Amino acid sequence: MLNKIVLSMATLRIFSGTLEIMAALIMLRLNQIDKALVVNSSLALVGPLVLISTTTIGLVGLSDKLSYGKMLWIVGGVACILIGALKK
Repeated sequence: MLNKIVLSMATLRIFSGTLEIMAALIMLRLNQIDKALVVNSSLALVGPLVLISTTTIGLVGLSDKLSYGKMLWIVGGVACILIGALKK
């Protein structure tokens, strides 16, 4: 029997991967740089949302096993990843 938390996290990742593949196929079909860039930019919004969502689901699943200090370190690490990825 699969853990519901793990199943939820995996489902989000499968959804995200499917979107990535669909976007790549759309880019190939459009065959124009400007339109492909628009499709790619829309993916830039989805990636961080999936990261935040899967991390949140995982933290909720571990909330009874982790101290508040460790949870803060994890949240801080995710924040640093997002800041580093989104700042240019």
